[in-house]
Amino acid sequence: MKKRLILIGGGGHCRSCIDVIERQGEFAIAGIVDQREKNGELVLGYPIMACDEDLPDLLRRYDHFFITIGQIKTCERRMQLFEQIIAAGKALPVFISPLAYVSPHARIGQGTIVMHQALVNAGAQVGMNCIINTKALIEHDARIDDHCHIATGAIINGGAVVQRASFIGSGAVIREGVTIGAASIVGCQMAVKGNVGPGCVLK
Repeated sequence: MKKRLILIGGGGHCRSCIDVIERQGEFAIAGIVDQREKNGELVLGYPIMACDEDLPDLLRRYDHFFITIGQIKTCERRMQLFEQIIAAGKALPVFISPLAYVSPHARIGQGTIVMHQALVNAGAQVGMNCIINTKALIEHDARIDDHCHIATGAIINGGAVVQRASFIGSGAVIREGVTIGAASIVGCQMAVKGNVGPGCVLK
């Protein structure tokens, strides 16, 4: 029997996650947590069954959760939910699309999703509660810290570091060996050739 899974967040990112979860085939989605006024709506056939206020009750009833809220400007809500789930002693699985490639010599932290056609190469490290989005490339020996979103088609070259709670936009390229400081935002199609301090916004 498949393990039952609760998703938190019912928007566009949730739909992309559902597609990966279904293809991986290990979990059965029991329902989705979203805003109270959306209760009873369906997301790709799965019911929005609860709102944030119901989460403590769900944490008593279920063992497996996944955060399906997206992340662009801030990861604060994703971080809060992650910490709440961990504090309750519940599991946040790793989801890797069967259409992605993750080297057996790479490491992926709990609560992270690797989307379709993404590549994570040998020696790479991806932290907890991260989004490695469609067609992103995490090259050899790169490091992505906790709570980061590497958006569609972004390239993190060899040995580069993306520190905690950062966002790398679609099609951005981070040069080999470069460090992106914590809580930074790198905009769509930016090419970053030198180190970036914490909290920077590059557009």
